[in-house]
Amino acid sequence: MAARKVKPSLYVSVDIEADGPIPGPYSMISIGAAVAGVQDADGYTAADPQAHTFYRELRPISDDFVPEALAVSGLDRDRLRTGGTEPGAAMAQLRSWVRSMAARTGAQPVMCGYPASYDWTFLYWYLMRFGGDSPFGHSGCLDMKTLYATKAKVPLRSVAKGTMPRELLSRRRHTHHALDDAIEQAELLSNLMRWDP
Repeated sequence: MAARKVKPSLYVSVDIEADGPIPGPYSMISIGAAVAGVQDADGYTAADPQAHTFYRELRPISDDFVPEALAVSGLDRDRLRTGGTEPGAAMAQLRSWVRSMAARTGAQPVMCGYPASYDWTFLYWYLMRFGGDSPFGHSGCLDMKTLYATKAKVPLRSVAKGTMPRELLSRRRHTHHALDDAIEQAELLSNLMRWDP
């Protein structure tokens, strides 16, 4: 029996900033993405995470927000109301960028996040609400906390960046600017993918 050809995966680190805990009542106000690397049958190849990036600040979709959540990003809602990218346009631009990166590498896109659960919730909701289509499919996401817990053989709820070996962490600061954090987390993913504890 012939071996089935495995299509490579393109790992795209995504970070979002939002003004509340869930999409719909609250808004994604910025999104950053960075190509982390490609995995094929021969292994993982890291990319320069600063080489291929995407960033948008978005117009809020409601008047509701949690002040503490908004403060984390440092973004101004009044400025975003007038100067933020309309969500449908931002999602169309993101789809186009992800698909161009996938075509360039011949790989299927996978969103990766730390933790993916929060960022994926907003990302997938926005992609489906504003355009009805996700370049990641409905389940193409990888959670870096789960990846670390599995490799380190530790309980998932015990994982935090501070519990990881220092050599896995990026030297970049986590700034809560979506693009900065996407780049930082792309480096973490590449380190995790190559890590053999």
